[in-house]
Amino acid sequence: MQNSIGKAEGKLGILTPGLGAVATTLIAGVAAVKKSLAQPVGSLTQMGNIRLGKRTDDRYPKIKDFVPLADLHDIVFGGWDVFNDNVFEAALKARVLEPMLLHAVRDELEAITPMKAVFDRSYIQNLDGEHVKQADTKAELAKAVMDDIENFKEANDCSRVVIVWCGSTERYLEPSAVHETIESFEEGLRNNDPAIAPSMIYAYAAIKLGVPFMNGAPNLTCDIPALIELARQTGTPIGGKDFKTGQTLMKTILAPGLQIRSLGIKGWFSSNILGNRDGYVLDHPDNFKTKEVSKLSVLEDILQPDVNPELYGDMYHKVRINYYPPAGDNKESWDNIDIFGWLGYSMQIKVNFLCRDSILAAPLVLDLALFSDLAKRAGMTGVQEWLSFYFKSPQIAADSRIEHDIFKQLITLHNTLRRMMGEDLITPLDLDDYDQDLVAAL
Repeated sequence: MQNSIGKAEGKLGILTPGLGAVATTLIAGVAAVKKSLAQPVGSLTQMGNIRLGKRTDDRYPKIKDFVPLADLHDIVFGGWDVFNDNVFEAALKARVLEPMLLHAVRDELEAITPMKAVFDRSYIQNLDGEHVKQADTKAELAKAVMDDIENFKEANDCSRVVIVWCGSTERYLEPSAVHETIESFEEGLRNNDPAIAPSMIYAYAAIKLGVPFMNGAPNLTCDIPALIELARQTGTPIGGKDFKTGQTLMKTILAPGLQIRSLGIKGWFSSNILGNRDGYVLDHPDNFKTKEVSKLSVLEDILQPDVNPELYGDMYHKVRINYYPPAGDNKESWDNIDIFGWLGYSMQIKVNFLCRDSILAAPLVLDLALFSDLAKRAGMTGVQEWLSFYFKSPQIAADSRIEHDIFKQLITLHNTLRRMMGEDLITPLDLDDYDQDLVAAL
């Protein structure tokens, strides 16, 4: 596949529906990195290494030096928002980054102003704004978003564009008839079908133009048959859902460890407090349900209680998210895990994670943008399961099993990159090397 990957020539436009805490933290962070004011910690594409060849070869290049990713200096940012603040103003209001850092990149941030957003308050009742597109039909709104993309690309002299959803969590929605085919979806756009959410309009516009689209929220968005088929037809990489940041990140690290030790779990209680815009949106029960479904699915898929009923068949799993304005973007999570071991004897694990939500999410947006651009240039279309590493509730191909184990997800991601570049795939145990060592020892 190496010879068929297009070069990362020219500028890459990264557009985000939503220019709130996560997106502004990303944009300011990249500007700071480009000025050598900080390091891109948390980004696999910038800081991560990948092992190549045998263990004895001692080949551990940076991922950015191994695969042809866009350079940070070639990135141009833009986006949409329901508020008309420029990125500097929005970043100040988000209160994630220190003012001193923001002022050091103020010129770059003030130059980025949002385009009017597609917004439907029935999907996010706790949020409102006046910087919103007006049109008679959702089809016209989709056309307006496509025009925005094309105009941004031309105005900023971009050779390529990718989109990563950084907007709020929409109310819970299950697939229906309008989502089944491209024809039914496009008819629904023309008829203002209420089951077509704003995020779906952005996804449709991007996919129709062949622009990679990654979904950072638990919304249904592009995880519907119509848009999956459209992505195949237009040769567009898509993926989601929901950035894997704080509490769920810890679950996907801890749960596989308990599972491989065959330790049982009686219950896992998770509570969060969060005070930013995301927390305010999730304070509404309709929006919380969307997030809850995403967060609850992780443990069941890792532990597989149907396969291990003695250990996990009676596990009780509860998730709570509480809006607490004084916390701001500094989310705090508590996990109480009731486990049992030899002969059924009980033990407990308690985890208190004081994290910074947008600090954890921003590098994920960067990686997803760069990797989806790479996938597009490599001719990889449709659902990009190899990017499951970044999501709470990964979008997968039909009839596949979701893999939530973060360590297995990383193996898949690394092996996909190795395959792209014509390198040998590597198993966790390097069985070929092990067998050779065993034969030599005997």
